[in-house]
Order: sequence, then C-alpha cells, then structure tokens
Amino acid sequence: MTADPVHFVTYCGSKANRVVPVKTTRAVGPNDCLVEVTHSGYCATDTYFTAVPIGLGHEGVGIIRHIGPAVQQHKIGDRVGWGFVHEACFNCKQCLSGGEIYCLQRKMYGFGNLDQGSLASHAVWDENFLFPIPDAMASAIAAPLMCAGASVFGALQQRGYKATDRCGVVGVGGLGHLAIQFAHKMGMEVVVFSTTEAKRAAAMAFGADEFVVLPPASTARLSGIKRLDHLLVCSTAQPDYRVFLDILEPRATIYPLTAFEKDVTYPHLDLIFSGVTIQGTMIATKQGYLDMLNFCVRHRIESVNQEYPMTVAGIEACNTDLKAGKMRYRGVLVAEGADRSGETAIEPEANKPAEAEAGAEAEAGAEADVTNVAVVVDGEKSGTTGTNGVNGASGHVSG
Repeated sequence: MTADPVHFVTYCGSKANRVVPVKTTRAVGPNDCLVEVTHSGYCATDTYFTAVPIGLGHEGVGIIRHIGPAVQQHKIGDRVGWGFVHEACFNCKQCLSGGEIYCLQRKMYGFGNLDQGSLASHAVWDENFLFPIPDAMASAIAAPLMCAGASVFGALQQRGYKATDRCGVVGVGGLGHLAIQFAHKMGMEVVVFSTTEAKRAAAMAFGADEFVVLPPASTARLSGIKRLDHLLVCSTAQPDYRVFLDILEPRATIYPLTAFEKDVTYPHLDLIFSGVTIQGTMIATKQGYLDMLNFCVRHRIESVNQEYPMTVAGIEACNTDLKAGKMRYRGVLVAEGADRSGETAIEPEANKPAEAEAGAEAEAGAEADVTNVAVVVDGEKSGTTGTNGVNGASGHVSG
C-alpha cells in the first residue's frame, strides 16, 4: 500500500493524429488500485480521440499490483476490468439509487482522468469501478465486454425485457455481434438488420432467428416482418428510422448505442402516435457489470477478436483496420507476455501490424522517452519496463 507516486506509460492521442507513448505519474489514493494492464479492447469511440492528447482506451483488463489503505473490495493479484466511467460521488440521488453511471460528478472516458486509459502499461482506478473477472473467462474475452458488452447488457437490463419479446439488432460489428448473442440467450427472438447479405451466415451463427437486408433507398419502408419490441442500434452510421416505422410495436423502445456524430432524427408525429421511446442509455451499472460477466460465463457469450500487440504500431494498425471496416469483430490489444488464450481462430484480413514508423511525434514536450521507465512504488523501483511499458511492478503478467 502506498501514497507515493507511481510512474507508468500511457498510449495517448496527439494533435498529429498519431499514437504516442507518454510517461504518466499518479498517486495511489486510499481507495485506489494500481492495475498492470494486460489486455484492452479497442472501441469505435477510441478512433475519435487519436487526434486529442489524452490517454486512449476504456476496455481494460489487468492485474492489481498495489492497493490503497482503504481498499476493501479487491486484493493484490486480483484480475479486474474497467470501462467507460471511472468515478462518481456516491452521495447524490443517482448514486444512492443505483445509477452511479449517471452521477453529475462522474468522471468518464474523454471527459475525466485524461492522463490515463486502458492502452497503457498500468493505470490507477477507484476500486468501485473495477470489476472482478471470473476465473472461467479469458482476459481477451473480458476486455470487449467492458464497453461493448456492458452497453448492450446494460440497456436491456436497465429498461426491462421479456423472453417473449422480439429484439431487432441493426449492424453486425463489434457491438452488434455481442448484442445478437445477449438477446438470443435472454430468450428473445432476434431479428438482425444489415446493409449486406454477406453478414447473414455470421448473424445466424451468433443466434439470430431472422436476417433482413436493409433497402438502399432512404424512403423505403420495411414490411412483412413481425413487429419488434426493442431495436438495438449498433451500426457505426445512424440508420434512417423511417425505414423501421412499420415494424415497431406501439410503445417499442429504440436504443441508439453507438456514438453518432449527428443528432438522432425521427418523424415527430409517428413518435407521438406510436408511443415509441428513443431511450438514451449509458453502460451497465456496477451491479450490471457483475451480472453481465456471470451471464456471459453461464451462457458462453464471447466476443470474436482480432489481437494486436499493445505497441504504437499495434494500436495504429488496429485503429486503421477498424476505420477501414476490416475488423472481425473486436480488436484487442495484448501486452507483451500476457496470456493470449482469448485469441480467436479468425485471422485478420491482410492487416498484420506494420513496423512502427520512426519518429512518430507528439506536440512538443508531450511524448515521453519511455525506454526503461520504472514503475516506482513506495519510493523504490519495483520493476522496469521495456520500450512498450509492459513489465510491471511485479514482473510479467501471464494471465
């Protein structure tokens, strides 16, 4: 346990729109845990921040190496994950009613704790926002659940669903392929919508009952489909909601789950006359995370991953593949020496990470010399990182 500062490497965005390694200094507070990062999922939201000088990543999994004196929920050596929200007040109306993710004083990715993220050698987080990973779950499988999985599970759990409901899923990508599995295992009939026939076989394998190719014309309407109670929008582009008007049950709920750059638009009178709800939703609550992880183990829900080394070259290759639409289905960055048992059999399509280009530079003074950066705890050097900052205070992590 320590109140002394710790030093580690965080991979950050930069104004040059390049990923750069930066030395981060943090104190481990009374309720904090120092986590050595072994795996990080890569979310579409991360692509928005590569041009901003902040710590990247919010789908982290790692091993606790040090704890603050007041930590009660975790111990050194525990394997934990974390997601989009990092802190809350735990005294307001939202926090006291189990909605800490909606706390007005919350700190979350892109808006607080900007000096650290899950793409790093280590990170320091409040124990309340670290979630124990079940022994039966590989770290690479757990990482994408910290945002993608929690976004889907949290939406359905918080707003209510019945096993007799019909659930539509728009998009078969990093979020959508998990949404299909969750909805299927929750007992709902699952109808998948995609812009391409090429996703049909995969969607059906993930648990879809029906597959519909969306019409290309924006004025087209779907018909001949039994009405839906829920519509999970998991596509990277916002759909034209007019297409779905005739297949939503009155009082159905639409969940826009991805970070669209444009506002949601929906025909006003149709919204009034049908009682359809467009429901904003964050990720899962703390209890929701615990429920989700147990649900995934029980029902064998797993993300399909492409793995990359947690290096500058690896992160940039992952970012490039995601933006190019080559990802099948979730990118996971893996620290050197970490367990790779969660790697899928699906090989990236000619997208092996290239060697890092020499001289990837941040703005003046932003890039740290990370060669042989030591993780310093209790005033002593407890481990020395290589150029990628992956050897922690207690040496290499294997799990």
